[in-house]
Amino acid sequence: MNDPPAENGPEKGSDRTPADPRWLAWAREIQSLGQIVRTFARNEYDTANGERLEEIAAEIFGTMVDGDPTTLPGQMLEKFRDQQGYPTPRIDVRGAIVRDGEILLVQEAQDRRWCMPGGWADVGEYPSTQVVRECEEESGYEVKPTKVIGVYDANRSGRPLEFFHAYKIVFRCEIIGGESRTSHETLDVRFFPFDDLPPLSSNRTNERHLADIQAHLADPGRMAEFD
Repeated sequence: MNDPPAENGPEKGSDRTPADPRWLAWAREIQSLGQIVRTFARNEYDTANGERLEEIAAEIFGTMVDGDPTTLPGQMLEKFRDQQGYPTPRIDVRGAIVRDGEILLVQEAQDRRWCMPGGWADVGEYPSTQVVRECEEESGYEVKPTKVIGVYDANRSGRPLEFFHAYKIVFRCEIIGGESRTSHETLDVRFFPFDDLPPLSSNRTNERHLADIQAHLADPGRMAEFD
């Protein structure tokens, strides 16, 4: 559970406005380069260079987030060193469940705000299977995915979840069973009219996602959104 903050680019508020400040984009790229160097190291010097790049990225992140380069770098380095192989984006899946014109949202225990049920995809699982499981775990409803609403760059349509880059897949889902039920991750489960929504957990679900869902409801033949 979670999702990945904007400057230069199109008009403020545009869906295409970069969602990361420049320092975060630089730190991510430095970390990514460090991981690549470490992964494909040919000798101890390559390894040392890769690790130093990761240290620099962690120092940048620690300074900008806490204002103190001695607090977070150790935690970030531990996360960086856990990353193996060529760096790629993480995947977040969400279920768009609409009944009688209202969207199902769950209240997140982490920030007490609302979003579509979903979470990080697990290795070895189909994306559609993942969203079925997440919806059932977080809302109590058994669902069947029927369509991909969109594939989004999660870093540019909301708030970065942590340090790492992520994509978000939103599936249109139909209820086939179950009943409303909370979990250790969710405090409440409710259907809301699209024009009367609660405070959104925008890194998980934002206005663009909901607008695209409405567009697909109005036009079932609409192609999947992307970027």
